[in-house]
Amino acid sequence: MIRIEGKSICKKVTMGKIFFLKKEESIVRREKVENIEKEKKQFDASVEEAREQLLSLYEKAKREVGEAEAAIFEVHTMMLEDQDYKESIYSIIENQQVCAEFAVAETSKNFSRMFRDMNDDYMKERGSDIEDISNRIIRILGGEKGDEEQITEPVIIMAKDLAPSETVQLNKEMLLGFVTEKGSVNSHTAILARTMNIPALINTEIREEWHGEVAIIDGYKGELIINPDSERIKKAYEQIEEDQNKERRLKELKGKESITKSGRKVNLYANIGNVADTGKVLQNDGEGIGLFRSEFLYLEAKDFPTEEEQFTAYKAVAENMAGKKVIIRTLDIGADKQVDYFHLEKEENPALGYRAIRICLKEQEMFKTQLRAILRASAFGNISIMFPMIVSVEELRQAKELLEEAKRELEEGGIPFKEIETGVMIETPAAVIISDELGKEADFFSIGTNDLTQYTLAADRQNPMLDESMNPRHPAVLKMIEMTAESAHRNHIWVGICGELGADIELTETFLKYGIDELSVSPSRILEVREKIRSLEY
Repeated sequence: MIRIEGKSICKKVTMGKIFFLKKEESIVRREKVENIEKEKKQFDASVEEAREQLLSLYEKAKREVGEAEAAIFEVHTMMLEDQDYKESIYSIIENQQVCAEFAVAETSKNFSRMFRDMNDDYMKERGSDIEDISNRIIRILGGEKGDEEQITEPVIIMAKDLAPSETVQLNKEMLLGFVTEKGSVNSHTAILARTMNIPALINTEIREEWHGEVAIIDGYKGELIINPDSERIKKAYEQIEEDQNKERRLKELKGKESITKSGRKVNLYANIGNVADTGKVLQNDGEGIGLFRSEFLYLEAKDFPTEEEQFTAYKAVAENMAGKKVIIRTLDIGADKQVDYFHLEKEENPALGYRAIRICLKEQEMFKTQLRAILRASAFGNISIMFPMIVSVEELRQAKELLEEAKRELEEGGIPFKEIETGVMIETPAAVIISDELGKEADFFSIGTNDLTQYTLAADRQNPMLDESMNPRHPAVLKMIEMTAESAHRNHIWVGICGELGADIELTETFLKYGIDELSVSPSRILEVREKIRSLEY
C-alpha cells in the first residue's frame, strides 16, 4: 500500500482503477516554407475550426456544469481572436519563413511564459489557457483528432495536467475522479471538478507504472492510496456510502425551513456571479440571494456594460427569484479582479489599493449607470443594494447621495423603481470598529469574511505561501464578527455573512450565538447548512 499526499479539490471519496492518461504531445518541427501566404491561410482556417470545436465544448459544459463554468470556453474563443496573439504568429511565419505549426508553438511558449511570470495567481493560470488553445490549433494544422484512448470502464484518471477542455470532454459516466501532478485550486479545471462534484487531487505524485492499479482518492484527507489494504478498502466503501446517504438526506430538506429546534429562523441565501447561477440557487432551494457579485458583468465584457445591459441582467435575476430577496453588491473591481478597459495603473499592493467603492466614488457617472440599472430592476422583484469596502461614514453617505441622484434622474424620466434597502459590506477592521456609526446610516450589514480575514491577519489571500496564515477561524476574526453583530442589533438592523466562512458548519452555532440573522453561501452548500441549522437547539 502506497500513500501519496495531494491538494484536495472536492471533499468526497472514490475508489477504482487508475487510468494513466498519456498525452501524445505533437512534435512541432521548425520547417522552412516558401509560400508564406498559404501558411497564414492555413492558420486562419485552423482558428475557424478551433472556434467551432470550442462552441461545441461550451454547449456540452453548459449542459453538464452550468453557464458560469462553461464560460471558460467563451474566454478561449476570445483568446483565439486576440490581435497580439495572432500578430505574433503572423510575424513569426513572415519573418522566419516557417510553418504555421512552429509559429503557433513559439507564440504559445512566449505568451504562456509571460503570464506565468506575473505575480497574480489568477493571471498565472491564463498561461495554461494559452497552451490549451495553441495545442488545439497545432492538432488541427497537423490533421490530428486529439481523441483520447478509449476508456471502457469507470476509472480514476491520472495525468500530468488536465486542461479545462479535456476535463469537459471526459465521459462523466466513466470518470470516478482524477489526480494530476500540476494544477492549482484557482485553475479552471479545479473549478470544473468542484462544480461537477468529482473527487480530485492536484499537486500529487503520479507514475505511469500505477496504470491499472486499484486506488482510493480520499478528498477529506487529501490522500491517494495505491493498492489499499482490506481495512482501507472497507473504510472507503463506508465513506462512499455515507456520502451517498448524505446527498439523499439533504435532498429531503428541499421545501423545509431553515429553522432551529427552538424555532429561530435563519435566512439562508446564496452567492452568485451571474444570471445563470440563479438556476443552481432554485435547484438547491435557496431562500434568496445574499450576494450577487455584479463585477462579473464587467469581467465578462469587452467594454463598460451599458445601463440597459445591466438592467436586463438584474431584472432577470429578480424575476427568476420570484419575490425572494436579491442583494446586489455594487462594482467590486480591483485587487485580484482586473479589467483591461478600466486602464487601472499597476499597484505594488492592489489589495490595499484603488478598488471597489474607491473607484466608484471617483468614477461617479459609471457608478450612477449601475445604480440606475439596479433601481430600474427593483420594480420587477425584491432587490436590495450593498456597497463594498466601506471604511468610513463619509464614504457611505457619499454612496447613498449618488443613489439618491440616480433616483431623481429616474423620476425625471418617469421610470418606475421601488425604495430599496441599502446595506454595507463589513470587510475591514476599520468598518468593524466604526460599525456602530455605520449602523445608523445603513439598513443592514453583510460580513465579507474572505477580505475581513486577509485584512485582520495581514495575510494576502492570493499568496499560496500564506495558506496556513489565512485562518478565518482565528479568534480575532471571530471577535470582529461578534462586534459587528452587536453593533447591528444595537441599531435595530439585521446582519448576515456572505463570505466562505458562512458555510462552515462547525461555526454555525457560534454565528447564531453572535446573533447572525442571515447566511449566504455557495448554492451547493445550502442544504448542508440548512441541515446544521435544523439540528441546533439554539
